[in-house]
Amino acid sequence: METLKKVAVIGLGNIGKVIADDLVKNNQHVIVATRNNEEASQFAEQSAGLAQNMKIDQAIKDADIVIPAIGFGAFKDFFNDYGEILNGKIIIDVSNPITPDGNGGFKKIIGEKESAGELNKVILPEGAKLVKAFGTLSAGSLSGASNRSPEKAVLFYASDDSSINHDIENLIKGAGFDPLKVGGIDQSIRIEVFGDLHELGALGKTVNLSEAQSKI
Repeated sequence: METLKKVAVIGLGNIGKVIADDLVKNNQHVIVATRNNEEASQFAEQSAGLAQNMKIDQAIKDADIVIPAIGFGAFKDFFNDYGEILNGKIIIDVSNPITPDGNGGFKKIIGEKESAGELNKVILPEGAKLVKAFGTLSAGSLSGASNRSPEKAVLFYASDDSSINHDIENLIKGAGFDPLKVGGIDQSIRIEVFGDLHELGALGKTVNLSEAQSKI
């Protein structure tokens, strides 16, 4: 498998921990960083040397690809706090702009026709490149469907910059999935919760490559 660009996962909540774990399971190196340094240290200790624990600012500086595994509402502060050192980095937005609806489901916290990807693009630090990816599946499926056989599950992604497609597709493959681009950031809404290409939207399940291509 091709060596990945340096990847830093910032935050080890449900999604962040699964992404980091998928990379480790596939023998890929990853930098992990959290506000709770002990949590990242424990993850690194259990990774057979594949995960490296760093402070958040150092992780960003060392990485080529930064995955802020944070809620949609936290991106503004994250960009404000680390904007200068995010210059030149590929930033993967895994967020979904939702909150529990009080009835066992979820509701959007932005406009019906708005997407987290497009809103985060507006506040993106200068020189950074934004990709929407990894939030297209639930945490359970990100974990359970990694390296699925005989046909891998697809992870959709969206990006305005075609020059980074190769790096993003290598990362998705390195996590145990088949990558498929849906278009630019203006297509983010399709791969966020409730979108027609999200597991928890109209798609309703994980899909293989041929199934996914028929939906694009």
